[in-house]
Amino acid sequence: MLKWSRGNAKLDALEAVVGGQVWTFSILSGHTCPMASDCLSRVVAEESGKRKIVDGPNTVFRCFSASQEVIFPAVYNARKYNLDLLKTAGNNLHGLTDMILESLPVKAKCIRIHVGGDFFTLNYFKAWCDVARLNPSKIFYAYTKSLSMWIKAREAIPSNFILTASRGGIQDKLIAEHGLREAVVVNSVAEAAALNYEIDHDDSHAALPELAAKSFALLIHGIQPAGSIASKALVALKGEGSYKRVKA
Repeated sequence: MLKWSRGNAKLDALEAVVGGQVWTFSILSGHTCPMASDCLSRVVAEESGKRKIVDGPNTVFRCFSASQEVIFPAVYNARKYNLDLLKTAGNNLHGLTDMILESLPVKAKCIRIHVGGDFFTLNYFKAWCDVARLNPSKIFYAYTKSLSMWIKAREAIPSNFILTASRGGIQDKLIAEHGLREAVVVNSVAEAAALNYEIDHDDSHAALPELAAKSFALLIHGIQPAGSIASKALVALKGEGSYKRVKA
């Protein structure tokens, strides 16, 4: 059975908005993000058992979920377990769909797909489309940089599966070409204002069907490399009290 999670301040706030339980599903960050660039980071386990974080060649800001995996053994182990189990289905659409359906939290009103990780094959993406279609009373949502998969499977995406293009990947040009709504990580409130984007503090912009056409901004968060632009921005944001809630 796949492992699911609940709880952090950000998603607790979302539960109040959607009126029910919010659950999350994750796999290893970076290792399953084929289209990532600006935020590409992954955790590598050494033979000694020690874990270290490795940033990609074009990393601008470190992936917050990869930072979780290097700090918390239980988080890393759960996500690795999920990825390893999914791989046992190969790239079989029905096998992947059945595996997810078998373990889907019954009481979930809303499910965030991939706090860590991304859609790493087209059939894996289609499996989530099928899972959402078969559970019309639940909201499914995800940030993704796997934009070509989104476009190829567009006709199969049900209305309760809410997607957001996560800007900062190697397929960013597809956002404008195909009219995809996006989320942009910004270093300041002023940067979001310049884009004319509202800042999402509780994932309501990402999850709510009524906001599914509206692009938005996310404040930089997570643990950033010391001395980096992202790290300095994070300190400034905390100093000025720009975070309304603790970020996921």
